[in-house]
Amino acid sequence: MAEPVPRLPPHDGPVITVVDMHCGGEPVRIVQSGAPVPQGRTLLEKRRWVREHMDWLRKVLMLEPRGHRDMYGALLVPSEEESAHLGVLFMHNEGYSTMCGHAVLALGKYALDYGYLGEAAGSEVPMNIHCPCGLVRAWVTCGADRERRGAVRFHSVPAFCFMTDVTVDVPGLGKVVVDIAYGGAFYSFVSAERFGLDVCTSRTRDLVDVAAAVTESVKAQVKLHHPDSADLAFLYGTILTDGKDAYSEEPTANVCVFADSQVDRSPTGSGVTARIALQYHKGQIQLQQTRNFKSGATGSIFTGKAVKETTCGDFKAVIVEVSGHAYYTGTSSFVLENEDPLKNGFLLK
Repeated sequence: MAEPVPRLPPHDGPVITVVDMHCGGEPVRIVQSGAPVPQGRTLLEKRRWVREHMDWLRKVLMLEPRGHRDMYGALLVPSEEESAHLGVLFMHNEGYSTMCGHAVLALGKYALDYGYLGEAAGSEVPMNIHCPCGLVRAWVTCGADRERRGAVRFHSVPAFCFMTDVTVDVPGLGKVVVDIAYGGAFYSFVSAERFGLDVCTSRTRDLVDVAAAVTESVKAQVKLHHPDSADLAFLYGTILTDGKDAYSEEPTANVCVFADSQVDRSPTGSGVTARIALQYHKGQIQLQQTRNFKSGATGSIFTGKAVKETTCGDFKAVIVEVSGHAYYTGTSSFVLENEDPLKNGFLLK
C-alpha cells in the first residue's frame, strides 16, 4: 500500500502555522504565519487592537480543541523600536499579558535558530525583544555545544516593589497580608504556609483555589498604577511562595496562578523579576547575588539576580537578570472549517 502524501485537510479559513516550545515545562506557542498584521502605531496600541478586533486568533490557538486552558502563546508583530529584533504580543486563556519571562527565554532560542539574529558569532549574541511592557534586552548562547546553545539570559524593564504588608479580605480565608511587586506585570505574593499549603507537595487544585481567591480580592481592594502607562496597571496573578525569601544558595520555590486560574509550570520569569525586586526592597538580597527559583509544579529552575539600581517614575527599582533554557516540542499547521460548531475554541471551567 502506497504511503499517503502529506497535505492539509479541507479548510475554509487561514492556515495558521506555529512552532511549539516549552521553558521549564510552561508551553510557548509561537505564531509563524497565517495571522493578520495588527494595526497600531505602538506595541501597546497593537495589543489593544488585537484584543478588540483579532481575539479569534487567541481563542483558536490557546483554547480547546487546539490548545488547553493552560496554553500560552506569542504573536510576533512589527515594533516601532528601531533597535528591536522582534516585537511580541503574549496570549493566554484570558487575554494578553504585558510581559512573559519564559516566553522571552524561548524567543531568544527561536530567534537564534530562525535567523532573526543573522550570523551569530562569539559565545553569545545580544538581542532586543520589544514586549508590551517595554524593551527587554537578552543574550543568547550560541556555538556548537548543543547542551548550552540556546540558553538565554535577559534584563527586563525596571522592576519595583509597589506595596508591602497589604491586608485584604478574602472570602473564606479571612484577612490575608500580601506584598505587591512589578516585574513587567504586577503580582501579589504570599507564603502558601499561610493557608496550610506547600507549593511543592500540595494539590494543584488547592493552590489554584487559594491563589485565585487572593487575586480577585486584591483586584477589588487595591488600586494599582504604573508610571509609564495605564495599560500596565493591572494585577496579573498571585504567586504562592515557600516563604524562603532571605538569601540562600538553596532554591526557593513558588507557584504562579495567573489570568483565568492558569497555572505556570515554570518558575515564572516575570514573577522571578518581581520577586527579586521585592526581596531587594526588603534587604533580603544584594546586587549581583544570584538566586535559584524553583517551580513548585515541575521542579524546573530559573536563576535571577538584581544587577543594578534604577528608577521607574517615583519608585526605586532594579534591573533584574533572569536565566533559563527553552526546548522545542514540535510544529503544527492549524485550519478552520466553517461547518465546525467548535472551530472558534472553548474553555472548560
